[in-house]
Amino acid sequence: MSKRQEALDYHSSGRKGKIEVITTKPCATSRDLSLAYSPGVAEPCLEIEKNPNDAYKYTAKGNLVAVVSNGTAVLGLGDIGALAGKPVMEGKGVLFKTFADVDVFDIELDTKDPDELIRTVKLLEPTFGGINLEDIKGPECFYIEEQLQEILNIPVFHDDQHGTAIIAAAGLINALEVIGKKLEDIRIVVNGAGAAGIACAKLAIDMGARPENVMLADSKGVIYKGRTAGMNPYKERYAVDTDARSLEDAVKGADVFFGVSVKGALTNEMLASMAPDPIVFAMANPDPEITPPDAQKVRSDVIIGTGRSDYNNQVNNVLCFPFLFRGALDTHAKAINAEMKIAAVKALADLTKQDVPDSVRRAYGGEAIKFGREYLIPKPFDPRVLLHVAPAVAQAAMDSGVARRPIADMDKYIEQLEALQGRSKEVMRILINKAKANPKRIVFPEGDDDKILRAAQIIIDEGIATPVLLGNKEEIEERIKALNLDLDQAEIIDPDNSPLLENYINEFFEMRQRKGVTLAEAKRLIIRNRNYFGAMMVQDGHADTLLSGISHHYPETIRPALEIIGKKDGLSKVHGLYMMVTKKEAVFFADTTVTIEPTAEELAETAILTARKARHFDIKPRVAMLSFSNFGSAEHPLTVKVKRATELVKRWEPELNVDGEIQANVALDPDLVAAQYPFSDLKGDANVFIFPDLQSGNIAYKLLHKLGNAEQIGPILMGMKKPVHVLQRGDDVADIVNMAAVAVVDVQESIANG
Repeated sequence: MSKRQEALDYHSSGRKGKIEVITTKPCATSRDLSLAYSPGVAEPCLEIEKNPNDAYKYTAKGNLVAVVSNGTAVLGLGDIGALAGKPVMEGKGVLFKTFADVDVFDIELDTKDPDELIRTVKLLEPTFGGINLEDIKGPECFYIEEQLQEILNIPVFHDDQHGTAIIAAAGLINALEVIGKKLEDIRIVVNGAGAAGIACAKLAIDMGARPENVMLADSKGVIYKGRTAGMNPYKERYAVDTDARSLEDAVKGADVFFGVSVKGALTNEMLASMAPDPIVFAMANPDPEITPPDAQKVRSDVIIGTGRSDYNNQVNNVLCFPFLFRGALDTHAKAINAEMKIAAVKALADLTKQDVPDSVRRAYGGEAIKFGREYLIPKPFDPRVLLHVAPAVAQAAMDSGVARRPIADMDKYIEQLEALQGRSKEVMRILINKAKANPKRIVFPEGDDDKILRAAQIIIDEGIATPVLLGNKEEIEERIKALNLDLDQAEIIDPDNSPLLENYINEFFEMRQRKGVTLAEAKRLIIRNRNYFGAMMVQDGHADTLLSGISHHYPETIRPALEIIGKKDGLSKVHGLYMMVTKKEAVFFADTTVTIEPTAEELAETAILTARKARHFDIKPRVAMLSFSNFGSAEHPLTVKVKRATELVKRWEPELNVDGEIQANVALDPDLVAAQYPFSDLKGDANVFIFPDLQSGNIAYKLLHKLGNAEQIGPILMGMKKPVHVLQRGDDVADIVNMAAVAVVDVQESIANG
């Protein structure tokens, strides 16, 4: 299938187009209808009449942006008209919603009269919280934006201008840091004097570049004082006193080239004439002014970015506009000003210097991504951009006086943004905050693993715990340096040279001497397997908990902990669970990792322990003891076992909301339970699911993860004397951080419960 046909099919298959409107309130009963419309809707109308700002409280205005275009400069297609540009505007809405949960109405206006467009948008002001101007040709776009900014009391942003400029500026300040130059000392040439080019020049000057050192060029050559051909008032603002007349003249000795023009505009000879360590952002689409391979053949010292995704340092506006508007909308900003744009620049630049999440690395083939010449701008699908740019913009809106609703608690605001990225983020934030309240010491036996080290940085930065890294100290310090981490607050212990080693060997020998372990074998295990050393640290109180398994099979990790720490007194076994997080809620599956064929007593234990764990996450448990039958509908040893387990749970924990044996679909349908099984003790839809054996539990959680796109947190071990948790081979850094929070809260709960 051709790419053309693939694109056409994408837009036309199923429901046509790329966006739809959905309701956010119920409308299933006559009562719902009376509240949604007449007569109930009159009440918010009257409140808004009294206080217009209440529109942000009672309507979607505060999260609604208009993407407005007249189709006069659509992508690289030119003046194709408003209707033909509609797929692009819908696409813009998709990006707003996907990256920042901002709702969009695309507004295509069939006019080339700037004043008519301005009047129309002014009339639409009551509907929207912000206006994103899109694909409007210059110089009209400058006039339209300036006029709308004057007459509207909501933020107006022309993404083709400022979005490109913000991303390019972030790349520029990072490139300057890499080569050791200062913005105020460099000479910049911008080729292309349309919306994006002029915005790039303006933002560079706003950030500290000297106006006399910023030279603009267009298809007729350099924009100099006194030039008359092809000029307009917007170009005139950037005219400079110079003898340079051609682009070739302008770039000689220049430090920076910003290209927003046409393919091939920067020749090999021009690049060769630039200053040492030239910075080139060739942003013409789809083909840049010069390609990175061609540029690097001419200058090995060149730093280059383009607008294309198949080269490094992609200048992609999706890194800006969703998050800029998110911060502006959340503060009810009256405008998007220079301070907010510069805040976005700095936030993007700073983010580039932080460790890159595994999810981003995987999206780019698993390559190492590290700040430097080839990575000056965050990748377009980096989920952290929302959490850095939106708060920075919101803060700048408050500091510059355009915010009408200041954010009182910025940390809380960041948590709210984090929740937009998925229910699991919200759920884990509860646990992370609990962990931060009383951090503990976590021993990591795989302390020389890159993922563990990167996770340790986040654990320290978040204040979750103090990491204790086991391994060769010199090797670990080398890896820390190579990864550009700051782990001064972590403790590094080399088991081979630890003063604790002999005590651990002797103590372990005493534990296991009547279980087939000789002194020589005890020595071999403690020295060669850091999981044994780590477990001894937890056992003797030198660490609070242990987290391991990123490079070991599950049994290799759990066995040392079971031999040294063991299960809690009074329990028959250690049990395992996964928390599965869907868009709707978090649910708990157990046992999914440890007990293969549990007895009724072991099932009952699993249920009680899992319910307690749910409470750790501030979730009130509703427990379903699962089977293939409902309340005795099929007599079989497997159903009898579940029935017996349910009876034990009710006897041991009479206050627990639990019932069984019950089928999974019935457990999720309280109306069905009420209609057909009114005697059931299960109140509400279940959120804790106890499987009759490991096989069914393991299959179920993996199916839900893959087919249902549920996020999984775990495995979480229950029933150890002291908290120990196992990582999975293949876990990424975020998984390790999540499990660290789980482990710390486990320690806190263990201490609280004696």
